[in-house]
Amino acid sequence: MSPAPTVLVLGGLGFIGRNFIPYLYENKLASEIRVVDKSLLLTANLNPKQKEAFNNVEVKQKDLVDPVSIRDVFTREDGSSYDYVFNLAAETKYSQSERVYEERVYLLSVRNAEEAARRKVKCFVELSTAEIYQGDKNPSKEDEKIKPWTTIAKYKYKAEEKLKTIEGLNLVILRPAIVYGKGAQMGIVPRVVCGRIYQYLREEMKFLWSKDQKINTVHVTDVVRAMWHIAGWYEENERSGKGVLIYNLSDQGNTDQERINKHISNIFKIQTGFLGTITSNFAQLHLDNTVDDVNDKHMRPWANLLRTNKIKSTPLSPYLDKELLYNNALSVDGTKITQETNFQYEVPEITDEKIQEMIDDFIVLGLWPVNDTF
Repeated sequence: MSPAPTVLVLGGLGFIGRNFIPYLYENKLASEIRVVDKSLLLTANLNPKQKEAFNNVEVKQKDLVDPVSIRDVFTREDGSSYDYVFNLAAETKYSQSERVYEERVYLLSVRNAEEAARRKVKCFVELSTAEIYQGDKNPSKEDEKIKPWTTIAKYKYKAEEKLKTIEGLNLVILRPAIVYGKGAQMGIVPRVVCGRIYQYLREEMKFLWSKDQKINTVHVTDVVRAMWHIAGWYEENERSGKGVLIYNLSDQGNTDQERINKHISNIFKIQTGFLGTITSNFAQLHLDNTVDDVNDKHMRPWANLLRTNKIKSTPLSPYLDKELLYNNALSVDGTKITQETNFQYEVPEITDEKIQEMIDDFIVLGLWPVNDTF
């Protein structure tokens, strides 16, 4: 029996990574794991399960744009290279300058992929995003029209296109829909935070656009399972040198705004609704003012809740970025990976229980306001 693969995880302290590392560790899937991130392990808000996993792997703080650092992190102690490399590193904050995304999304991916090609890594898995597709109601397959609707997605796709041209790179690109689960801070989380705020305010929560606007989802456990599955499948099926593989990741629930609101309503016992097309179009014409008004309404009560619960710092926020308030649907067909590689999703759709798991994890970490009054 051949030894388990050696693994390098870039950006491993982020949301996906802090679920991926425990998955590898608990299932004894890798013979060696090195995690590299720009953040310090000591400053990461890890739950007990995650802490155990990270305490049993090698963790390095490095700048993954710097060529010298890249060469260092790709070199094992015996001078050899890693079998699999998973690139989860990227700037994830919205409304940054294009220069930031050029460096922290595009250049980061390209330079690390070039190093992987030089090292003859058996499989380099690039985590991209389904936000690169034209936003409409029809589920996007991997060969659908590309029209990135966030700046991050623009540079993710730019990186994809460059990576495809790197000679000798054994490349798999994964394009997930909105990823949710323990440790998430973006995606549906600001909506869940808003649910807590409207519970506190005892008001109805309404969002822009219509109930049937698609915001397809995939649970983080399926994302990390797919990452590992596809790397092994790539090697076992001798895909090296046979072209780039690209797969979407999206559950079968075909999640839309109405479904998310229903779950939030069930959890917080509040009324939810939508502002409709006419009001939403008017808001879009005055989007800067709309963003300011919406965030001002949410941020003040959120600050009150945090103060009441003596939470001095939390990465959770109801803040809604302008890029996310446009009328863009995220409708994704995630079946190709199941048809071609026999991967199976374990979480078929988003549920009250899966959202509550996220909230419970925030509570364990002391990041979530439980009480309304002192």
